[in-house]
Amino acid sequence: MECAAKGTGTRCNSAATRLCTRCEAVAYCSLSHQIKHWSRHKLECDRLQQQMECVDLLNDFPFTFSCEATFQVCAKQETRCSFFSKRGLHRVGMWMHECHCGASSASFDLLGLNNGWDLSSVLCPCHGPEFLLSEQLCSWRDYYKWRRIPLDSPVALLLHWPLTIYRAAQLVGITTSNLVVGDKLYIHYLGPEKELLQLAVFGDLLALFPGVHIHIELVGPAIPPQRDGEKIIISKYPCCNEEKCVCKLASENAILGTQTGLTSALTLQLWRGFYHDRYRDVVKDSFPHLVIAPNGGIAAYSSWLPSIELIKKIDVPAVFTDYCEEACHLAAGCIKTVTGRPLRLPVQLNPFRQPIAVEDSVLLLPCYSNCFLFGM
Repeated sequence: MECAAKGTGTRCNSAATRLCTRCEAVAYCSLSHQIKHWSRHKLECDRLQQQMECVDLLNDFPFTFSCEATFQVCAKQETRCSFFSKRGLHRVGMWMHECHCGASSASFDLLGLNNGWDLSSVLCPCHGPEFLLSEQLCSWRDYYKWRRIPLDSPVALLLHWPLTIYRAAQLVGITTSNLVVGDKLYIHYLGPEKELLQLAVFGDLLALFPGVHIHIELVGPAIPPQRDGEKIIISKYPCCNEEKCVCKLASENAILGTQTGLTSALTLQLWRGFYHDRYRDVVKDSFPHLVIAPNGGIAAYSSWLPSIELIKKIDVPAVFTDYCEEACHLAAGCIKTVTGRPLRLPVQLNPFRQPIAVEDSVLLLPCYSNCFLFGM
């Protein structure tokens, strides 16, 4: 935990162990730093206090490993490395980028296209669902029940990417009830980073939007230069680690199974650069139904401002996510400054947030990847 006054001019000489007694969301290395920082912190203290009162709700997941992945990680009784090591997934395949030591050795030059789940078939959605959705999914419990996965399976730690897209589409009115077989769904996906090493999990969109042709344009500076403009076709789900599983047979692995007769398609295209710089290239064949920016960090990067201006101009539903409610609040202020109007979609908890806490967050608030959604 860093001192909240770090970078304000005076060097920190000890660990940040002195909590703000009002909000208990920030810590300081000394009383003098706390006093010095109060002129800034007083503007956010009450708001952070309210957010801290929602900690139990943030940590509420249905999984058997929930306490381990939430409270114990936040309290440093568990680490991401140890969590994955216990499950034989540490620095393995698509799981590589989920801890600090794996991230340091991962390369975006090797996009995650051919990786499997490295789990038994019982623990992962390696083939199509047994039946079509009769109603919208609203929670991880709903999803696991539909896909017949036990609640001790860690697959939600990667599936939060496609499920967050699904949730964002729900919130702007794009659902399976108003899409028909053969429809095309264009999504502009801004600022991808670690998910570039986990692209295979996006295959679950084939089940979530049966019969729909989904085109996702991934736009961001983390795209490797040599992959700029590349198209990727995903026609099946990531495989399990069982050699005799039906998922190894491409003809039966996928597109919602042969029983339904529905053929879905998923195309990903990569664009290196910022959205406002590459928009003319991207939009030639793909005017979006939805713009989404997972873990955007809008308040942290000035490069977002021209992209927000562009999104306002084209007047397309745009959904953003971030790690904590405070980051979303700051982002909402930036958006209002550019657009002159409040959010169309208010800040709200994402039921499909990643169910493992971010280590070493700046605030004592629990932080999760894709934790909150909001939109313009």
